[in-house]
Amino acid sequence: MRDWMLPLAVGAATGVLSGFGVGGGTLLLVYMTAFAGLDQRLAQGINLLYFLPAGLMALPAHIKNGCIEKPVLLPAIGGGLVCAALAAWLATGMEVELLRKCFGGFLVLVGVTELFGKDQEK
Repeated sequence: MRDWMLPLAVGAATGVLSGFGVGGGTLLLVYMTAFAGLDQRLAQGINLLYFLPAGLMALPAHIKNGCIEKPVLLPAIGGGLVCAALAAWLATGMEVELLRKCFGGFLVLVGVTELFGKDQEK
């Protein structure tokens, strides 16, 4: 496989997942750390930069379809900004190996919850 084909395929898959709003960045982090061999912190920084244009591209469609809850928007943004700043500060002080284990544990927890959690559909 050519050097650019796998990153292109991963980029396409993460774009689709980001458009759905279900975690394209998580797939991107897994690819960059497990397959591209990037350091966890570097991959997280790239993922943050990736998220900005991906989110902006998906936002108009979600607004048009009424998928944005305006009453919770500002509190969610405020809480997210504060916690993102604190978590970024914490992550820069952690050992990379511990950071990788925490991320792996998070992925396992999300996977188990998705497999065995209650169905939330109404």
